[in-house]
Amino acid sequence: MDFSTMDRGQLTLLGSAGCVMLTMHFTVQLLSQHLFYWKNPKEQKAIIIIILMAPLYAIDSFVGLLDIQGSKAFFMLLDSIKECYEALVIAKFLALMYSYLNISLSKGIVPDEIKGREIHHSFPMTLFQPHTVRLNHQTLKLLKYWTWQFVVIRPLFSVLMITLQLLGVYPSWLSWTFTIILNVSVSLALYSLVVFYHVFAKELEPHKPLAKFMCIKGIVFFCFWQGVVLKILAAIGIIRSHHFWLDVEHINEAIQNVLICLEMVVFSVLQQYAYHVAPYSGDVETKMRVNKKNE
Repeated sequence: MDFSTMDRGQLTLLGSAGCVMLTMHFTVQLLSQHLFYWKNPKEQKAIIIIILMAPLYAIDSFVGLLDIQGSKAFFMLLDSIKECYEALVIAKFLALMYSYLNISLSKGIVPDEIKGREIHHSFPMTLFQPHTVRLNHQTLKLLKYWTWQFVVIRPLFSVLMITLQLLGVYPSWLSWTFTIILNVSVSLALYSLVVFYHVFAKELEPHKPLAKFMCIKGIVFFCFWQGVVLKILAAIGIIRSHHFWLDVEHINEAIQNVLICLEMVVFSVLQQYAYHVAPYSGDVETKMRVNKKNE
């Protein structure tokens, strides 16, 4: 393969394909380890869904690069796939945290030692909730509802947005309305996870919840805010189109997709640490036993 004969577009596509393959490699490696040490199906099913987020984002973005001149509806579909999966991942992360604490809302199981703890809400949630709430079965249910509302709203809005785009009745004011509602929805879902972590930080510490959460939050954060930055750069004229067949909006989409392909390699590596198979392979238990003997 002669790289010197390739133009920038072909080199970018080749580099992005390499990033996708690396992301797949690290993810499949971690996935196979969990399948080999299949000790706790409830927890490991949630972990598998979470770690598949990186390759799904990478593949989705690479498909966007393959059809760089795609329609708005096409790119909206690709974005919707990522964001719908993001909603599922957020819900599964909360389910994973519940499992670590032996909480089962469906069976009404809430350990006595965690009942009665205080949840301190911050603004603007204090407009709708008391500043301090005691933890019980109902408050745990509420946190779950705050998470799952995004799982329901995101797919419904995606179908509606794509349908309106195809019908040609998708004005900018409606687009902004959907964007605001979805941002409020995802913020509420993420807020419920942060509240849960603060209440149970001590009990969850052995499971490295912060590292696990940051892998999810990092993907969401980079994808959203770099998209905002790219739009600002295009608006002030830093990003321009030098091709009559390619407008600034499509260039923005291409840059965003390339960046996501690169970033997913990093997050797939970080997941090797955050969602390590050691708790299920017996390595952690062995170390704990050795430490106890030494004491």
